[in-house]
Amino acid sequence: MREEETKRSSQDSRFKRYFKKRWIYPAVYIASAALILTGVLWYQNSGDKADQLDYKATDVPGKKYNDEPAVEVNRAMENFVMPVTDPDAAEIKMEFYDNDSDKQKQEAALVFYNNTYHPSTGLDIAVKDGKEFNVLAAMGGTVTKVEEDAFLGNVIEIEHDKGIVTQYQSVKDFEVKVGDQVEQAQVLGKAGQSLINEKAGVHVHFEIRKDNIPVNPLAYFNKPLSALQDAKLEDDSQKASEEDAAEKGEQSEEGTSPEEGSSSEKEETGDKEGTGTDKGTDKQGSGSGTDTGNDEGTGTDKQDIEKDASESKDSTEETDSTKSSNS
Repeated sequence: MREEETKRSSQDSRFKRYFKKRWIYPAVYIASAALILTGVLWYQNSGDKADQLDYKATDVPGKKYNDEPAVEVNRAMENFVMPVTDPDAAEIKMEFYDNDSDKQKQEAALVFYNNTYHPSTGLDIAVKDGKEFNVLAAMGGTVTKVEEDAFLGNVIEIEHDKGIVTQYQSVKDFEVKVGDQVEQAQVLGKAGQSLINEKAGVHVHFEIRKDNIPVNPLAYFNKPLSALQDAKLEDDSQKASEEDAAEKGEQSEEGTSPEEGSSSEKEETGDKEGTGTDKGTDKQGSGSGTDTGNDEGTGTDKQDIEKDASESKDSTEETDSTKSSNS
């Protein structure tokens, strides 16, 4: 027992002597701090490795993929379609005015309103039985305009890409509002009527525009959005086509019906003949007619005066002779 106590006492004394040294406490502090710092760094590195195994697209520097909606990927796979449920039952009442088409098609693509011809900037689509039908989105996108307009028959506009939109005019019973995300073939409303084209009856006026320039929808049906993105359009050509449409509209107005055309031609020829005869009579009257008439008129007047003078002279001579005979 005494030996064990002596050993313990000797160990305690050694331990006490060891901690009495000045450098021991700073060494313990430094070692503890090193262990703690090592543990923290190891924990952070292990968390970074776990994040690297499960990273997101937003972690890529310089790219912000989540800013674009996921619909864009699906939309790139979509093609423009006719905004009706059954394209086979659809009937195009009026086509797009194309400046490169023949004269007959151009005249058929003119809208006559308020004594003025306007080029059609889209398609007037109806069904063969003339009944109401659902108007569908030609491609997915964001609704940017929903307006009530009696002249155009109300307007819905959907943006599919920057600067590329589709417009749906002559629509009633709206089923979407501004800001809605719509899918392809989603119902937007029902076909209605418009004041600008009452002859079309129940229909929908469908337009595709890029940078506010209308394009021919028939040229982009069953084609992807990229086909229109790559297309280069010039606004000046559209303005020129509108001017040509106005000129051809005036020509077609003159020759719409044979009776009107013949009557107008007769009137024109009558006016020409009338002006010609008027000019002729004016010339004759002013030239030979007036001159000769004036000359003849003055001549007859002179003859009448001379006759009157001679008669008066004769009468005076007779009176003088009677007086002389009486005397």
